Amino acid sequence: MFEDIKNLGFEESMAELDSIIKKMECGDVKLSESVGLYERGIALKNHCEKILKEAKLKIEKIQLKPTPDGGQDFETVPFDEK
Repeated sequence: MFEDIKNLGFEESMAELDSIIKKMECGDVKLSESVGLYERGIALKNHCEKILKEAKLKIEKIQLKPTPDGGQDFETVPFDEK
């Protein structure tokens, strides 16, 4: 429905979502416009959640691991979602 949203970055999406919320909170928009703003707001929220989920999957945690010679080395492991 809102094809242009998929080209927005996280910060741009959040800024637009914030703007929509402010417009709707002031109560100066007509009902028909409010419905459209609400729909776009939901699409923006979903887009932001998708971006965050993708970023979360890319995060790696660095931890120490023992080496065969008794020392320690670093390794990265996938983000643990607990």
